[in-house]
Amino acid sequence: MKNRLEMLKEKVLNGYQIYKKEALFLAEQSLEELCKAADEIRRAFCGNAFDLCTIINGKSGKCSENCKYCAQSSFYQTHVESYPLLGTEELVQQAEYNSQRGVPRYSIVTSGKKLNSEEVEQVCVSIRQIKKSVNISVCVSFGLLEEEDFRKIKEAGAERVHNNLETSEVYFPKVCTTHTWQDKIRALKNARAAGMSVCSGGIMGLGETMEDRIDLALTLQNLGVNSVPINMLNPIPGTPYEKNPKLTEEDMRRIIAVFRFILPKSFIRLAGGRGLMEDQGRNCFRSGANAAITGDMLTTAGITIRRDMEMLKELGYQVVKV
Repeated sequence: MKNRLEMLKEKVLNGYQIYKKEALFLAEQSLEELCKAADEIRRAFCGNAFDLCTIINGKSGKCSENCKYCAQSSFYQTHVESYPLLGTEELVQQAEYNSQRGVPRYSIVTSGKKLNSEEVEQVCVSIRQIKKSVNISVCVSFGLLEEEDFRKIKEAGAERVHNNLETSEVYFPKVCTTHTWQDKIRALKNARAAGMSVCSGGIMGLGETMEDRIDLALTLQNLGVNSVPINMLNPIPGTPYEKNPKLTEEDMRRIIAVFRFILPKSFIRLAGGRGLMEDQGRNCFRSGANAAITGDMLTTAGITIRRDMEMLKELGYQVVKV
């Protein structure tokens, strides 16, 4: 007789969307059985396709927001380098570097609540040059912009907007008070209204509960988000979360697997903090994850593109643009 975990897996494979009580049940099941079932769901809906992207810190430090995890916030004493928006030449060079190594996506990420109008115009020039010179998809993470700004960015050639919700609506005020969770929802909707796809996920290890994580995944399900970054907190000295305990590989595998049940068709992306895992995420890629950020993160070292490509080949994945 099939157990409840197996029955839920088969229901998801047949198009069922699980609800919160069922997700909480899944989170308490045997890790290996849960991860095995999640990976079966991943294979059924996504095959061996793997979405790989790189990011560049296009503008660093002096951020006006007080997100407690962030090294770039002006509220905290950290040792992050600060600089204004990078010029077109440097952004194009990095795009070329990534494209030559087989990475299909390149994301420009900037610090601050949002780019101002002059910065939007400047980065649109850079995006146009990237698209003219390099065969790579451009994604952007420019903060809480209005629909009009996103339209300009789309016309310049960018395809996807990234803006993490970070955690549940209930827990978010404990993480940041200079902007709201609803501000982020509005920015995602502005991007969608401008005709862009969206990428949104969260950070695990902020002090949130499993219920908070599930609430986040259910929100992303309701929003129809197809690209879902899962970050593991890297506690940065000088930030309020510098003493937060690091999550384990087992914690991350469980989170990934539950997210896969809730978001069966999405590309669940291991993002920041992957380098803290001894196996660099290998077991998470067998537990339902099928996307990653490769190369360096914003303010911390990542994993080289070459090493990631070798690992993904060993695991039977095919890096494609999705």
